[in-house]
Amino acid sequence: MEYVLQTNNLTKMFGKKAAVNGVTLSVRRGDIYGFIGRNGAGKTTMIRMISGLAHSTSGSIRLFESEDLDKQRRKTGTMIENPAVFPSLTARQNLHYYCRLLGLDPQNTIDEMLNLVGLGDAGKKKAKNFSLGMKQRLAIAIALLDNPEFLMLDEPINGLDPSGIKEIRELVLKLNKERNITILISSHILGELSKMASRYGVINNGVMVDEFTNVELEGRCKGRLEIKVDNVELAVNILLKVVKASDIIVIDEKTIQITKDMEKAGLFNTELATNGVSVSSSVVVGQDLEDYFMHLMDITDKSLR
Repeated sequence: MEYVLQTNNLTKMFGKKAAVNGVTLSVRRGDIYGFIGRNGAGKTTMIRMISGLAHSTSGSIRLFESEDLDKQRRKTGTMIENPAVFPSLTARQNLHYYCRLLGLDPQNTIDEMLNLVGLGDAGKKKAKNFSLGMKQRLAIAIALLDNPEFLMLDEPINGLDPSGIKEIRELVLKLNKERNITILISSHILGELSKMASRYGVINNGVMVDEFTNVELEGRCKGRLEIKVDNVELAVNILLKVVKASDIIVIDEKTIQITKDMEKAGLFNTELATNGVSVSSSVVVGQDLEDYFMHLMDITDKSLR
């Protein structure tokens, strides 16, 4: 397994405040890595350090399993925050400028990139008259000019309407599947990232919360049996006789969730009632992606207090 990006305890301090605090993450070749976090969580600061636009305070970065970052960064493309396009120039003129800046031959590159991102028909329209989605796609074209193997996109769907989000999603999937580009895409919208990402990393208040695959995410968000009881501690001890500890989640002082064997709800309720636990309700509940994201945020918010 080859890693395109690895960070180890990466930290960035601004005065006494840690914008990024000991973050360790890994992106494997071929991934679409969804980097999730609320606004201000540290996503942009992470990407700026990885791309060389900001220095880390401590920790390490490896690109393509090498610490020669100057060399390996030539294999990466980055789009950070607002699209870096010239508003008075057309899409073609913008790409021509960046080709010259990068020392690339614009002859064949420009047409290829315009068509790739769906701006082949933009013609003489100036970037200032583009929709936000068009500007985002132009910025991605600029990041792709030097044929990167690894592409980092910072909040590319932020502020877009559903049509614009769909265009960016289809472009990301196309780049990953057809051009074999490994992609890190940051966002605070887990529901959208779930339509394209193969792996995820969650960051909150500068701290890495968790990393998991899309398969693991699906498992965590599937239906669960939620049982309301009058004594959670006693209920858990009773259920451990018929359920694995890893399949029991204590939600609060009145609520337990069981993640497997939901068809045995009758057995669970009988065991609890027989052993002196009052069950007020027992229902199958689902957890959508955004609820799961907020649950992760709440857990880390409490741990940081």
